[in-house]
Amino acid sequence: MTHADDGVGTPHGADAPFPLNSRHLPLPEVRTLPAPPRKPWRIIGPGIVAAGVGLSSGEFILWPYIASQAGLVFLWGAVVGLVTQWFLNMEIERYTLATGETAMTGFNRYWRHWGAVLAVLTYAANLWPGWATSSATMLSYVFGGEPTLIAVGLLLLIGAILTLAPVVYTALERLLFVKIALIGGFFVLAVILVIKAASWKELPQAATHVGQFPSELGVAVLMGAIAYAGAGGGQNLCQSNWIRDKGFGMGHYVPRLVSPVTGKEDAASGPATGYVFVPEGENLVRWKRWWRFANTEQAVTFGLTTVVTIVLASLMAHSTLFGTPGLANDVGFVREEGEVLQSQAGNWFGVLFWLIGAFSLFCAATGIVDYTSRLAADVLKSTYLRGSRHSESRLYFRLVWGLVAIGVTILALGFDQPLVLLVISACVAGLMMFVYSGLLLFMNRKALPAPLKVRSYRAAALVWAVGLFGVLSVLTVRQQIQNLFG
Repeated sequence: MTHADDGVGTPHGADAPFPLNSRHLPLPEVRTLPAPPRKPWRIIGPGIVAAGVGLSSGEFILWPYIASQAGLVFLWGAVVGLVTQWFLNMEIERYTLATGETAMTGFNRYWRHWGAVLAVLTYAANLWPGWATSSATMLSYVFGGEPTLIAVGLLLLIGAILTLAPVVYTALERLLFVKIALIGGFFVLAVILVIKAASWKELPQAATHVGQFPSELGVAVLMGAIAYAGAGGGQNLCQSNWIRDKGFGMGHYVPRLVSPVTGKEDAASGPATGYVFVPEGENLVRWKRWWRFANTEQAVTFGLTTVVTIVLASLMAHSTLFGTPGLANDVGFVREEGEVLQSQAGNWFGVLFWLIGAFSLFCAATGIVDYTSRLAADVLKSTYLRGSRHSESRLYFRLVWGLVAIGVTILALGFDQPLVLLVISACVAGLMMFVYSGLLLFMNRKALPAPLKVRSYRAAALVWAVGLFGVLSVLTVRQQIQNLFG
């Protein structure tokens, strides 16, 4: 159902309060901006979802690997990456708070196929079920068994979770709340049992070596670590969809994704586009409250949770593996770390580490299937199938199982990660972020009225993001060409 039925709409006519482009999509209706709830803690969640999906191989493998090889001197990069992504996420949220439309729909107002291009790139980055196979591999460390068969079972479970839950976002949010709580509890134990005083003493180096790169690890690896600290690629764009399902701002009026099997479906009755408000009087007062809350929610739940996790995971790796040569920068790294934890704190602690890691990567895989399918369903419904009787929920259902089927097929055919998918995945995320950083700057300057548009230091942060991800894209593509052709 919709979040509310109040605020009767009026046509968005010549005296439109928002200068939205209507060449490719109809203009939204005008409604009153809903008031934020009196108890804002009740709608905390999208930042936790972002953190929960983003806490995956980077936090369990890449950043700990860097700490094991170069020490803690590069942790400043995680902070730079998180701050950059916080600004990106807030500009994605700005448009949705103001219009009820996703950023992808907003991009499509200026060129009809922007959303399709970004959705295809998201699929290209996520076709290989790497998080599910990594989770399965960690489970095999504990229980034995064939990782490929375990991964197939996990993919089928993900499909069931995302299509049988009455409200998809609610199920995902609860799953990721559990993940964050378990990771938090594990790191409390790690601080007590594993992390050494010598590692804590080296932590200030992260602040005193800002701007210095441990060059022995390669510029591309380090730039990638900065760019994808926390999230990356299509996940940031899905912040629009998640806050809309939670009812933030004008998303309050938009139907949520529900299961076609167990939920009460009415997504077909809602408009493919969103709603806007007249930016004056009480509406502007409410906007300022929504904007302040959204910034705080994202900073505390996504930003703080992610940076604390990266720091603690890096401290643990530094205490256990620093100076160990020849470590793999893949799931094999986690096996070696778990074995050292078993020797230092007892077998149970290493097993717990693998189980927490497996659950964490499973939750990340669930979130990745969700946001990949959610972005594609939004683009199809808002741009190409607006007059269709197919609801966004049913499109989402089919896309979820399509992605699961692709993953199962790849695994059933016995492929290790196909080289072409590895290269595409490595190149795509940075390119995507370069493109949509620029689009966000353009859209949030052009499409929003003066009191709401991006300006000053936030506009400068988007310019920085364009430069960062542009450089990253060039470095990554060059590295992959060298890997392919020597």
